[in-house]
Amino acid sequence: MMKKILMLLAIVITICSCNQRKDTEYVINGNAEGVHNGIRVRLAQIDEKGQQVIKDSAIVMDSKFTIKGSVDEPGIYFLSADGSPGNVVFMLENSDITIDFNKEIPMESKVIGSESNKSYEAFQNGMLQFKEEGGAIMTKFRELGNDPAPEKRDSIKKVMEDLRERQSAYPLKFVQENNNTFFSLNLIQLESSRAGFDILKYKDAYESFPEDLKNSNRGQIVKQKLDELYKEYEKTAYLEIGKIAPNFESQTPDGKVVSLKDLRGKVTIIDFWAAWCGPCRRENPNVVKVYEQYHDKGLEIIGVSLDGAPNQKDPKKAWLDAIEKDGLEWHHVSSLKYFNDDVAKLYNIESIPATYILDEEGKIVAKNLRGFALERKIRQLILDL
Repeated sequence: MMKKILMLLAIVITICSCNQRKDTEYVINGNAEGVHNGIRVRLAQIDEKGQQVIKDSAIVMDSKFTIKGSVDEPGIYFLSADGSPGNVVFMLENSDITIDFNKEIPMESKVIGSESNKSYEAFQNGMLQFKEEGGAIMTKFRELGNDPAPEKRDSIKKVMEDLRERQSAYPLKFVQENNNTFFSLNLIQLESSRAGFDILKYKDAYESFPEDLKNSNRGQIVKQKLDELYKEYEKTAYLEIGKIAPNFESQTPDGKVVSLKDLRGKVTIIDFWAAWCGPCRRENPNVVKVYEQYHDKGLEIIGVSLDGAPNQKDPKKAWLDAIEKDGLEWHHVSSLKYFNDDVAKLYNIESIPATYILDEEGKIVAKNLRGFALERKIRQLILDL
């Protein structure tokens, strides 16, 4: 009887030990079909500077590999193999995790055993739907042939632009609807380094997280990042949508002074560009098209040139030649001081092309729109007049 009790006790201790290990350690068991013996697999994480840092590695033997360790809390990690393109991206936590490694397309590898990874997979499935929808739109566009009717082309462009807008808004929407997962914390951190990050909406979303997540190590890192971005936001809050655009005065090519307030009462585009800026010059035909279509209906444009780059021998000539060549028949001003232009600094311009769209009251209603998105916004504003 005593022997049976001791055996039962040993089994219970073994089970408890296994459960404790799962709480404090992770074991990644990899299946790497087709990967040669001796290939090294690396586990990495993104540090606070946005750089991948190798945390551990293993050697593939007989199409298998194992990596063991521990993490303080779930987080996004990257698994790669020498000779394979890209990474397996997944949420690592202290548990038994199986990864069926796809050597041809690592991103399509299958990850099992990480509960927190389910949130990441849900996000990826959402992104995949956007990709499939975009593919279907492009297929339809190609089926129209080499010279589709303008109305059909514009219709498809509108659908594609709507898709891009929904895709751009998806990460924030996901965080707002999934504010109880470590992945959403990681997603905020990843998105915070992207252009167009909406600090106010993400800050509000973060505040809705449970206290245990906000007090976690990742939660505190995210809070610090959001606080830093909010301080930066406050410096240029006067440029946010809904604010009255700050007035400025600058010189035209013939030395006259033009003021932004002189254009008050009309829908206005402030277009920051330069003769040396390739993307600006490629966008100019779209701006010309919008101007020709809506100028008689109340649209004005004031182009602010950032010519005066160190490598320009004659920046004024380059500026004037570009105006003429591109057919830019609206107001133009510049101090020819490159990014040190007073108007550019007032409007916090760090790259071009850049645009501010103002309504007839001089209020900022949109920023940095191009192509069809710009035309659609102007059309909406003009029709509302």
